[in-house]
Amino acid sequence: MSLSTKYGYLGPEGTFTERALRTLPEAAMHELVPWPSIPAALDAVRRGDTQAAMVPLENSVEGAVSATVDGLADGDPLVIVREVCLPITFALLARPGTKLHEIKTVTGHSHAQPQVRKWLAAHLPDAEWQCASSNAGGARFVRDGHFDAAVAGEFTGVKYGLQPLVTDIHDVAGATTRFVLASRPERAVPPTGSDKTTLFVHLVDDRPDALLELMLALSAFGVNLLRIETRPTGEELGRYYFSIDCEGHIADARVGEAVKNLRQICPHVQFLGSYPRAEDGIYANRTPPATDEQFTEADKWLARCLGIPL
Repeated sequence: MSLSTKYGYLGPEGTFTERALRTLPEAAMHELVPWPSIPAALDAVRRGDTQAAMVPLENSVEGAVSATVDGLADGDPLVIVREVCLPITFALLARPGTKLHEIKTVTGHSHAQPQVRKWLAAHLPDAEWQCASSNAGGARFVRDGHFDAAVAGEFTGVKYGLQPLVTDIHDVAGATTRFVLASRPERAVPPTGSDKTTLFVHLVDDRPDALLELMLALSAFGVNLLRIETRPTGEELGRYYFSIDCEGHIADARVGEAVKNLRQICPHVQFLGSYPRAEDGIYANRTPPATDEQFTEADKWLARCLGIPL
């Protein structure tokens, strides 16, 4: 099958990542290929085995998925072209006939365990937890007899012949995971008027005002930061880069100038893409401090001051 007909995702079948991918209308026109890990899914895109890959990026309870952030930062460039925000609810899945008091081992993705920690402590205090590469991977291990139970979506149990012993076992109601579709850099995704831009910024010098200078480079143009966090570069202790989401599209005048300004003061900026923002409602109907129209009018005003023909 040709490259243009394949999308990859963190597998195996039955993951929340697959479910997020299937919410995209274009997924119906592609062969969906599961990969055993996040790095494997991203590397498949780099090799050209798939056109794009859906991977989890962050969770509202546990934060960033480091394997995805690091996987996007390392290797040949990739860009984010879509994002999906998916509500997450967990069930305790086991082989038919298993009783709750019989559960001695539990498995699931490393991001799932912190979201059900209190429930496990209250109901299965003596059960041993072991991580799996994905929640569906854990369910498959349970099906094959390697563990007694898995923490996964209730729908995953149907795929692997498991029964839900208990549903809604998450500690925080309303938890959401953000998934992103990554592809190789090609033609830029056109702006929609409700977009997000992701950047990785490596600071050259460690000085007291380094982070402030980075933030001012964006705020001076009215660009709103949606997320900023640090990740180690892996070079040595104390060396970090910043993973940043900001409001707007790089094709927007003010965002483009802000990113250019950031690049002038920091030579190590990775552009991870501008893409439609998921409908999370958090920033809906918020008026930015400076619109593109205001920015363009200011450019024209300066040109008139300089006597430059418009």
